[in-house]
Amino acid sequence: MERLASFSNDPFDKPPCRGCSSYLTEPYVKCAECGPPPFLLCLQCFTRGFEYKKHQSDHTYEIMTSDFPVLDPNWTAQEEMALLEAVMDCGFGNWQDVANQMCTKSKEECEKHYMKHFINNPLFASTLLNLKQVEEAQHSETAIPFHPADDPPRPTFDSLLSRDMAGYMPARADFVEEFDNYAEWDLRDIDFVEDDSDILHALKIAVVDIYHSRLKERQRRKKIIRDHGLINLRKFQILERRYPKEVQDLYETMRRFARILGPVEHDKFIESHALEFELRREIKRLQEYRAAGITNFCSARTYDHLKKTRDEERLKRTMLSEVLQYIQDSSACQQWLSRQADILSRLLVLVSAGRRSAPPLNLTGLPGTEKLNEKEKELCQMVRLVPGAYLEYKAALVNECNKQGGLRLAQARALIKIDVNKTRKIYDFLIREGYITKA
Repeated sequence: MERLASFSNDPFDKPPCRGCSSYLTEPYVKCAECGPPPFLLCLQCFTRGFEYKKHQSDHTYEIMTSDFPVLDPNWTAQEEMALLEAVMDCGFGNWQDVANQMCTKSKEECEKHYMKHFINNPLFASTLLNLKQVEEAQHSETAIPFHPADDPPRPTFDSLLSRDMAGYMPARADFVEEFDNYAEWDLRDIDFVEDDSDILHALKIAVVDIYHSRLKERQRRKKIIRDHGLINLRKFQILERRYPKEVQDLYETMRRFARILGPVEHDKFIESHALEFELRREIKRLQEYRAAGITNFCSARTYDHLKKTRDEERLKRTMLSEVLQYIQDSSACQQWLSRQADILSRLLVLVSAGRRSAPPLNLTGLPGTEKLNEKEKELCQMVRLVPGAYLEYKAALVNECNKQGGLRLAQARALIKIDVNKTRKIYDFLIREGYITKA
């Protein structure tokens, strides 16, 4: 009996023949009594009566092929599957690309067949509607909703806003590159076969369990980003700056605990501390009014105005008295100026010592890192520039240099519009490595 082949048209997607290990091409034979996994043979091994372990040559069998019509006498099942795969790959409406991928049908034939049997077919429409309703009922309680404050932006790929949003794609509610983006690579060569020993089988199961744990960590991080509204980082930072400096410091300290508290509880915690700070400041101000004998807010406003004026006058009087004291004696004046210079130099030393140099940027997992050589990676780490932005700036500078026959530093700064020190380092690096030349 004939059955529809359960694999795609690509022979490399099918398991090999159990007899000669060659890639299977339709038609081929499947043993109806052996498996799982399915015991498949090419026609040559089947005609030789190949036997292996439990499989015997007199077992019942099925001929696997897709060379028969399903919906249209002029379209085989193999072509139907190829059409659906091409529409999925190229998108609905791109019929020329669909026809090019199929290679056996024209653009008009693909469009006419798809519209007739998959869009305007009342049987398929009712079936798809029922399937959609069943799927929505199953996932109505298990799906994780994303509730942004407003419609998130939809930046173009690899733009500055897209990098600020960590490659988030609002239309898909997904990221261009996920956390631990290459976790699937450990599974690409794993295949469970009947000949595996117990130890090898247990090892493969362990690898799959490790992969599942990495997927759970990926979903956990995505849930934290969605729940706390961290996708639009610029807007998040603007909301954070509305707090006073003391509350901002607390916010920065407590950020690492947000994943434990949850978004609502974390916001309540920060808001309560901001309210406590405001109350303490108001209480201190009221205590100052009470100590000054003020009993109403009208007098308090007059008191604040007079206090501000008095402090300004006191500061001016102090500075003037010091100058008048030393200006009559030249030696004393020199000593006073020297002392002021020492105080200023110590302040400058303290300020410069308080500035800590930022650590090198960690490029692990950042998009575009694999496109950089070692020197470019070192540059991005020291300049603290993400690889995607560096590649964009490099392409812009190289293209402009090729157009002009050379490039000056001022032109480079006008092109990429970032910190001038970073621009100089990128410009000097590209010249040193021979990517561009000076004008």
